[in-house]
Amino acid sequence: MSTLTQSHLSNVLAHELEGLRKAWGWLLVLGILLTIVGFMAIGSAFVATLTTVIVIGVLLMVGGVVDILSAFWAHCWRGFWLHLLAGILYAVLGFLLVQRPVAAAAGFTIVLAAAFLVGGLFRIVSALVDRFPGWGWVLLNGVVTLVLGVMIWRDWPDSALWVIGLFVGIDMVFAGWSWIMMALAVHSMPAHTSQ
Repeated sequence: MSTLTQSHLSNVLAHELEGLRKAWGWLLVLGILLTIVGFMAIGSAFVATLTTVIVIGVLLMVGGVVDILSAFWAHCWRGFWLHLLAGILYAVLGFLLVQRPVAAAAGFTIVLAAAFLVGGLFRIVSALVDRFPGWGWVLLNGVVTLVLGVMIWRDWPDSALWVIGLFVGIDMVFAGWSWIMMALAVHSMPAHTSQ
């Protein structure tokens, strides 16, 4: 049975890789576009920050409305009030984010700075105390994360105008680059031959 399962898994993976190989051009185009948009976001981090906050606000409003509607559709169950209140909270929070995106960005940024400070300290202490294999890389990661947190915190609230957009842009560049690399890798694979 184990051999059959491994054979089935191997066939599934081969089929998926073949599908990716056939679509490599689209993956490459999407990766290039995502990388370009990421560099644009980095270049205009303020606009990217506001856009990100507004998109999150709109998604929260939509989610809130869906939660409210689902509460009324299933009004006979015990979770009615929980879903109704959660939906109202999401909708109001989303509305506030859309109405005051700069203030929302400031709030997100200070929370991000706090998360970086705590996460960086945790990684540093963990690496120094446990000395597990590869602890030096975790220590470096902790130091970089802590320094980023301090930089964001020291420049706050001014950092709220660019941090989110910069981070979203960097993420888009790396995501686009990974799509490009995957497209090139699957394109260079030989075609799967049926047995």
